[in-house]
Parts: sequence; structure tokens; C-alpha cells
Amino acid sequence: MVIATRQLATLVKAGMPLLRALRTVRDQLEPSALQDAFAQVASGVEAGVKLSEALTHHPRFFPQFYVNMIRAGEVGGFLDEILKRLADLMEKQRRIQDRVRSALMYPAFVMVAAVSILIILMAFVVPTFLGMFNELGSALPLPTRILVVACSALRQWWWAVLAGLVGLVFLFQAAMRTPSGRRAMDRLLLRLPVFGSLLQRLLIARFSRTFGTLLSSGVPILGALETVEATVTNSVLTDALRDIQRSLKGGESLARPMELSGAFPPLVSRMVALGEETGQLDRMLVQLADSYEEEVEIQLSGLTQLLEPLLIVGVGGIVGFIVVAMFLPLLSLTKILG
Repeated sequence: MVIATRQLATLVKAGMPLLRALRTVRDQLEPSALQDAFAQVASGVEAGVKLSEALTHHPRFFPQFYVNMIRAGEVGGFLDEILKRLADLMEKQRRIQDRVRSALMYPAFVMVAAVSILIILMAFVVPTFLGMFNELGSALPLPTRILVVACSALRQWWWAVLAGLVGLVFLFQAAMRTPSGRRAMDRLLLRLPVFGSLLQRLLIARFSRTFGTLLSSGVPILGALETVEATVTNSVLTDALRDIQRSLKGGESLARPMELSGAFPPLVSRMVALGEETGQLDRMLVQLADSYEEEVEIQLSGLTQLLEPLLIVGVGGIVGFIVVAMFLPLLSLTKILG
């Protein structure tokens, strides 16, 4: 989408007719659903439909903020500039998502590998030693008894553990489908230590960049807020944006209801107030997005450096406990025989 949008912006800016530009971009794409979408959009434009209206039939590839910006570009007569801004916006959003994903990939891999190793140890390796300990008939040390209980429960009740995990997943999904459950989960995520502040910064960065880009593209402030609301993934922020829209319709400024909502840090409402006073709200929002994205990168770097030793210590502690629990009876037996 980023490449296709940038190509379309370049072709339109070069003076190529829109229909021909759409078909050229379509021909550059690999056979895919996106290529089919561009082909259908080109057919709509050929039939006399506006580009923004043709895009609305493919929300999978052209979300609401994309369509609204295209519509503003059509009205203002600067479609090439709007397409370039869209490509820049999507590219920056994609870049920050990739950084978050890559930063969390290593800890996730370590956790999966550690859990897999522990399951193999508990299911296959430890029972061999426990059988030998049972044949000795002597009293087992406390760590070994704990390990015996854990292994026995895992071997006998694995199906119950698996069913319980599957049930929890289904309950979680069912709760997330309800508005109250979704709000409760979103509030919990924002209150988590470390991860909550990271999520808040990500949400504010995306809100600020999308909102600022829409305003700079000529989209009215209420329409821009409605579009941003549709792109926000956290219901706490969504509810706050709805309240802000109601306040704006009542004649209030943007900064005051934003501050009262409690969903935005004080820096955001103060920068927005400054932007309203100076008439440069779009620039202030883009600066906010740059600032928060930089903070996200710094926090991700620190979080990754912190998680690696914590995971190593945690996994090492569990494996160490298993090793100690298995070898304590052997040491006792060695002393007896000695």
C-alpha cells in the first residue's frame, strides 16, 4: 500500500491522467487482492465516479482516513500532495509497528523456547529420575517432592490443563466482544507497569500523526476527529474522542475537553492549546507524534535490554530448581553409600 500510494502520487504529480495512473500502478503490482482493488477503483473512475467514492468500496485496503484525505485533496485540487502525505503517514506507522514487533520478538522466542524445554523436561526426563527415586524407598527432599507433585499433575491432568487454557482463551475472546469487557481490558492494559506507558505513547503517537496529517490536508476538525476515532484501537481513547467531539459541537475548544478526559497526558493538551492559539494545530500535532515516537523507540530499547537478563535469570532459576530437585536424592544416596 505504501509503495502503490507513493507511485500513484509520483505519476499524478508528473501530470499523468488519474485513470492512466491507476492502471499503471495496477500493472506494477503482483497478482493479489490489492491489484484487484486497484483494478476495480480504476473501473469506477472510468465510469465517472470520484476517486474517493471508488475507494470506499474497498475498506480493507483504503481505510476511512485514507478516503477522507483523498476527498480533501479532490476538493482542494492537490491530490498529488495528499497522496504523498498518505504514503509518508502509512510508512511511519508501519515503521514504528515493525520496531515494536522486532523489539518484542526475541523475548517472545525465548519464552516459547523456555516453556517448550520445561514441558519436555517435566514430561520425559524428570519421570525417569523419579522412577529411580521411588525404587530407593528413602524420604525425598522437599524440592524433589514438589517436583514429583508437579510432574504427576502434568502427566495425569495434562488434558485438564489444556482444556483450561483453551477455555480461558475462549472466555477472553467472548469478553473482548462485549463493550464492557473491551473497556475493562483496555483500561487494564494502560495501567500495566512499563507496558502500559509504552502502549499509551504508541496510541498518542498514532493519534497525533493521523490527526495532524488530516488537518494539514484540509479535513475539517470534526471530520478529522471522527476519522481518527475509527483508527484508534483502544476504547478508553475512543470514548474520550467521542466526548471531545460533543464538546466541540457545543462550542468549546479542543484542548479543554482533552485535558478533562484524563486519557491524554498534560503535554498533549498543552501543545494542542498552543496550536489552537497560534493557528498551527496541525504542526503541533505532528511535532507531538515525532516526540512520542522517539520516546517509544527509547523505551523499547531499554525494555529489550531489561527483558533479556530477566528472562535468562527466570528460565535459569526454574531449570536450576529442576536440576537441584533431581540431584539432591542422588547426593543423599552417595553420602549413605560412602
